[in-house]
Amino acid sequence: MTAGAVPTRTSGPTDLAGLRRLAVATLDANWEHGHTVPSRTLYPHQWSWDSAFIALGWAHVRPERAWQELTSLFRAQWADGRVPHIVFNPALRVGAYFPGPELWRSADVEGTPTMDTSGLVQPPVHALAALLAYRRAPDPAGLAALRRLYPALVAQQRYLAERRDVAGDGLVCVVHPWESGLDNSPAWDEPMAAVDADPAVMRAYRRHDTAHADAAHRPTDLDYARYLAIVAAYRDHGYADRDLADGHPFLVECPLFNAAFGAAEHALAEIAALTGADPAAHRVRADRVTEALVRRLYDPSTGTFQPRDLRTDRLVGARTVLGLAPLILPGLPARHVDALVAEARSPRFGVARWMDRPLPTYDRTAPDFEPLRYWRGPSWLNIGWLVRRGLLTHGRPEMAAGLRRSMIDLVAGAGCHEYFHPDTGAGLGSPAFGWTAALLLDLLAD
Repeated sequence: MTAGAVPTRTSGPTDLAGLRRLAVATLDANWEHGHTVPSRTLYPHQWSWDSAFIALGWAHVRPERAWQELTSLFRAQWADGRVPHIVFNPALRVGAYFPGPELWRSADVEGTPTMDTSGLVQPPVHALAALLAYRRAPDPAGLAALRRLYPALVAQQRYLAERRDVAGDGLVCVVHPWESGLDNSPAWDEPMAAVDADPAVMRAYRRHDTAHADAAHRPTDLDYARYLAIVAAYRDHGYADRDLADGHPFLVECPLFNAAFGAAEHALAEIAALTGADPAAHRVRADRVTEALVRRLYDPSTGTFQPRDLRTDRLVGARTVLGLAPLILPGLPARHVDALVAEARSPRFGVARWMDRPLPTYDRTAPDFEPLRYWRGPSWLNIGWLVRRGLLTHGRPEMAAGLRRSMIDLVAGAGCHEYFHPDTGAGLGSPAFGWTAALLLDLLAD
């Protein structure tokens, strides 16, 4: 793609078969003894929500790998039910990734698995991924795998409901921006500004992300110093979730995380019905999460959902794509759906039947919109996939079709990159990225 080219509304027919081959080859190249690494460059371990999205892609071409992907991740589940956001590959040398296991020290905590992991979590999209993987390949082996995974998926939800409802309002609190999945979003600027940290501490570390990508595209050293300060606070408290409100430096209720939390209960209800368990409690919990999300995180003055900083008990002002994520909840009230559809259609995000530019992760009309910097503007396929699913859930097929075409055209123009320029469609971040390839396969199958 030449500089300045618009990737959507392609001038000629897209080679869909060639794109499918590219996606399969990317996943094959990233397969690593029972799981898929996000990329061979920057992300050489196993990441939690990456594996969920990647399982969807494998279900279309090698279903057995979809179940291996999820099974290997849940093998690292802690005794309290948390699913760590990184599972480290012991075959890699110390220092192969920063921050590595030497910073997390999970082995020092009771109830952790034999392998090294982080102590944080990521959005619980795994139950939805497991259900959809089975729908893509509904065979006896898949049903047996679904039955084996069900108790672990339930334990994951129980952990979040019982340990992370810091405000006691029915919503899950994230304790680090990394848990949101959108690490460097402008949504976290306000709560992060209150975290005491000195960028000079980064002189003691070697950041691997800036070795593989332009530093101007990545979080700053001050951001990273704050990230590490939050990790240290949680780690030094033994990753215990008791008393978080008394002193943990970052406590936020995230719309995307809680939308995924509610969607997981809907998925678990269907999995329960398939495997002979009772779905009723899951449906009740899904309704409760939706009600709490509307009550706590919807801002009627802007017509979108926004994170709530529990330190100040205020909604964050930045209008990011996080606010569109509750569309994935089938029980979202119609007036809130209409408001989110209007937000998606607005110049801030530009979702339409025919899209001139891809979906950004942040309001493209904002003065601090950054088209190149990680999560502060660029387009990501996993976010587009979630928004598209929400549009289909609520009967907006034309907008969903436009978003699908836009995402396919991104990869047709730039390959399976980690993320993309929200104006030109140029590939950014790591090349040969796992969930981009996997979700491309899912989009092509539709």
